[in-house]
Amino acid sequence: MAEKQKKQQSNGNGKTYWDVNDVTITGRLGMDPELRYTPNGTAVCQLRLAIAEGQRTSWVTVVTFGKVAESVANYLGKGRKVLVKGRLHTNEWTTQDGQKRSRVEVYASRVRFMDTPKKQEIPPEPEEPEVVDEDVPF
Repeated sequence: MAEKQKKQQSNGNGKTYWDVNDVTITGRLGMDPELRYTPNGTAVCQLRLAIAEGQRTSWVTVVTFGKVAESVANYLGKGRKVLVKGRLHTNEWTTQDGQKRSRVEVYASRVRFMDTPKKQEIPPEPEEPEVVDEDVPF
């Protein structure tokens, strides 16, 4: 599990406190996970998590790495409910036209599956023809 990010602060009254970067959220996947690999072979999987708050829905980008990323990509799909533990990370980049952009993401250290996948439709077995047991005259 990733180490919690802590930063010592002072409130001006001589007391010290620590900032803690620790996130726990639950929600449903809004799309199938997107798995890719870095040039050095590390798996990276991105999820879009919908967190329903009454009539309002918040969308959060969750990023997983390594074996967690591969498991998430293999076993989860759109609509699945998950619990995510991790930390906040600000992703910053510059667009092709030179504009600076940023987005707060959750770097997940743990993803727990909160439901079971819907059972796939099993096609009915084909009906076998009725066997008539009678003597056939020759």
